[in-house]
Amino acid sequence: MSPIKIANTQNEVLDLIRNRWSPRSFSAKDLNTATVETILEAGSWAPSANNSQPWRFIYALRGTPGFDKLLSTLAPGNVPWAKNAAALVASIGIRELPDTQQKNHYYMHDVGMATSFMLLQALNMDVYGHVMAGFNKQHAAELLGLSANEEAVSMLALGYVDSAEKLDEPYKTRELTPRSRNPISAIATQLD
Repeated sequence: MSPIKIANTQNEVLDLIRNRWSPRSFSAKDLNTATVETILEAGSWAPSANNSQPWRFIYALRGTPGFDKLLSTLAPGNVPWAKNAAALVASIGIRELPDTQQKNHYYMHDVGMATSFMLLQALNMDVYGHVMAGFNKQHAAELLGLSANEEAVSMLALGYVDSAEKLDEPYKTRELTPRSRNPISAIATQLD
């Protein structure tokens, strides 16, 4: 991993979190089904409101028709690099609570929590993930046969990281730019 991407934190944050970043350069090394399903299982252990587990994941490995289908949903700016990922995952949110048909106001939050767990599990296995909001939700819903109770929330590219040098601009520069975050003082307030 490039030292430029290690987070410079104010506090003693876990190395797994400090080392997590979203690459665009993926190697030709394949992922197998067992590895992807281990990553997805980690997501299934995320907390959720009322333990509703309002997620479903649809994935495909590079070189398969399913991969090409998921790739076809991506925004044009994501295709040039995401096409090299070893796997693509569509994260699906379920809008209603099971058995009650009541709206689950937290399903998107919960899908995000599951995705975070997946990213950390992946990194622990030396696999990197890049979450994308840049995709056509309607096309994804039609292509994946989603019901009215389901929504494609995000797409995830997974794979082994490769050299930034193989990327075209503007992706190469982004790959070589240090990460930054707002300081704790800008995002956290202690109530007295």
